Amino acid sequence: MFLAPELAAQPLLSAEFLAVDTETNGRAREECELTEVGTVLVGGAELHERWHSLVGVSAPLSPGIQRFTQISQAMIDSAPTPEAVLPELAVRLRGRVLVAHSARFDERVLRQAFSRAALDWPAPPVLCTVALARRFAPLQRRRGLAPLADALGIEVYTTHRALPDAETCARVFCALFGRLCAHAGTVGEALALLGPTRRRSSRPRTAPRSRAPDRRPDISALPKDPGVYVFRDADGRPLYVGKSINVRTRARSHFTQSAAQAGDLHAVPVTWTHSAEQVDYEPTNSELGALVLEGRLIRALKPPGNVRGKAEPDGYVYLRCRFDIPFPILEVAREPAAGHAVCIGPVRGRAEVAELVEQLNSLFGLRHCGRTLPRRQHPSAYGQMGRCLSPCLGDLDPNLYRERLDAALALFSGAGDGRTLLLAHIENQMRAASAQRAFERAGWLKRRHHRLEALLGRLGGVLRAAHAGARLVLAPHPSAIGRLDAFWLVGGRVVDWGRLPDSAAELHPRTEEALRSVGAHLRPDEVDEVRLVGAWLAGHEVRSLELTPGVSPGRLEGFVAAARTWRSAKVAVV
Repeated sequence: MFLAPELAAQPLLSAEFLAVDTETNGRAREECELTEVGTVLVGGAELHERWHSLVGVSAPLSPGIQRFTQISQAMIDSAPTPEAVLPELAVRLRGRVLVAHSARFDERVLRQAFSRAALDWPAPPVLCTVALARRFAPLQRRRGLAPLADALGIEVYTTHRALPDAETCARVFCALFGRLCAHAGTVGEALALLGPTRRRSSRPRTAPRSRAPDRRPDISALPKDPGVYVFRDADGRPLYVGKSINVRTRARSHFTQSAAQAGDLHAVPVTWTHSAEQVDYEPTNSELGALVLEGRLIRALKPPGNVRGKAEPDGYVYLRCRFDIPFPILEVAREPAAGHAVCIGPVRGRAEVAELVEQLNSLFGLRHCGRTLPRRQHPSAYGQMGRCLSPCLGDLDPNLYRERLDAALALFSGAGDGRTLLLAHIENQMRAASAQRAFERAGWLKRRHHRLEALLGRLGGVLRAAHAGARLVLAPHPSAIGRLDAFWLVGGRVVDWGRLPDSAAELHPRTEEALRSVGAHLRPDEVDEVRLVGAWLAGHEVRSLELTPGVSPGRLEGFVAAARTWRSAKVAVV
């Protein structure tokens, strides 16, 4: 942020403020794109001119974000491009103070949007209404936009749209403006008053500077398509590997002013940009193809600019069972397990999956304790209630325990989603208990059925073992109909992938070759890729064909022909 001296010295009562709100596609990091921006001009504690615009994005919106923001894909398809919208926003920000609720998020989104559009971020001074409320309404603990507005007596009619939220933010700012003016006379004093109070690190920190345009690598040959790019130094050594659904725009953003500032979303050391002299690329037809290729190139080239930090939380977990102990347990983990194991997922919702594990343990009499098996003289509480076979007593036949465990895992090892089979299993047990006049157990099972029905409805993703079967997945191009990448997944692993072949003469042999990998265990070096691919498929729309040995060329041709005319629908399994 650069604060011009004349703006810093301007009295608050005569300054102009621009309340801004943004809506995004709901994705993280470089996949986050601006979908709508709204502004309200504020001056003299009054609302003046309003402006808003939808913004086109490169990747289709997910159904969840369309429901959340009420911005449909059709609205985005007809919206102007960022290159057409952002210059107008820059003009409106000139000479004004940006006001936003949780301003750090909105500023970060706008920085990235300007960087992606190869525009310089105007870097206006920023005031946050959350910080304003924290200082001047300390008794109001709930500082979300709607609760804060309600506490200040401001009516809120619409939320999660840019212009209504910007107007609510402006009214909150006006409601607290008098208190701000009582403690600060100028814009500079207000910024100092509401600035961060956390003690900063004493370590010296050098801010990177962007390179002059004539000294940057030539990226004019890069396509505006999905793919992977590799920056190299003058000797050809790889410095950084990146991927994007728009290779040229993303590669350019590394050298713009916005990316060089501290607000960059990617948090990657940028010292390599000063050594980059050339760039090459490899195009793909889909974002998934770029994701897989990027991971493999990073492992092969080990460029210094790609630093593996803390894993980005995405909410996806696996329900897994490792068969390396005498009485295996069901567990919840972020990654699939290598070796002899069954991994179900990925599914979204760690708390829900943890409860599902408890329900399965009680239904099938499996262990509720950890991997280390304790030795007891008497059954645990679960054992006394008949919900555990109590292997801790030391007298249980391992084969009986394994039969129960196999029965539980078999519900998720078929071609479909295990939700239906699990509920059907409980219904069959209810009928059997009623037939035996075990009405107390039947009532217990009925309560379990109701609870599991609600629990499974909240889980995102597919409850299916990753090793179950093989399938051909076609990932679409973000915008071009008919351009697809093909992925042969066997046991959750990508055994082959590439641009979808034009002829069945190539497609069928590759499918037969992929099916020869059925039954192989997951290797430790494949875990990261399996998780990346699984999480991407769980959150995106694809076409998928279940593969069996001896699949006919005609079935493959029919599937591919239908997929070439498909753009974006809900996940379809043939």
